[in-house]
Amino acid sequence: MAMTLRVVVPPHPLIAHWLTVLRHQHTPAPLYGTALQELGRWLTYEAIRDWLPHRPQVVSTATGDAEGSVIESTVPLLACPILPAGLELWQGARSVLPEATLCLAPPNQVENNAGVILFVDQISDGEREVALLNGLMESGVEGRRVRLITALTASPGLKLIGETIPDLTLHTACIDPDLTEDGDISPGIGDPVQRLNIRTNSPD
Repeated sequence: MAMTLRVVVPPHPLIAHWLTVLRHQHTPAPLYGTALQELGRWLTYEAIRDWLPHRPQVVSTATGDAEGSVIESTVPLLACPILPAGLELWQGARSVLPEATLCLAPPNQVENNAGVILFVDQISDGEREVALLNGLMESGVEGRRVRLITALTASPGLKLIGETIPDLTLHTACIDPDLTEDGDISPGIGDPVQRLNIRTNSPD
């Protein structure tokens, strides 16, 4: 099977604006969280444009009938933010995905006609994302049924994903070229967990 990865970087000024807010090293935690939420909103809007199932429907208006289109509610859509920072992307995306079912971990069983949206804060070397996607594929979810939303990606991570996962579409605000010796994206957006002041361990 041919391995194909479609990467979409929408040329939208609002996406560029909120990415710039994320990049600035002095952006305070609340505004950093807002920037992630806004990127989640706009990237998801772009990602579902040609993917969200819909059907035609005729409705009655005050002066006659009109042909319209409605979202196909019989097709399940699962939203899977990768914790902890991926939850911020979902907080923005939920306004354009009101019918999606929230999964706080990638599901082990997925209905045959369901779509899955993964929300990942950023992709560095791609190893975490390949593991997640391979898990979905083992559950029978092929790449064409998945959309991956991420604020930022690094070229090495995209290369690994593209060599491993078939027929995947990924939406991101930008592709950065390099990783540092420590594995951080350069120039990057910093560590979202640290910049959001998220506590990952409970105090003793």
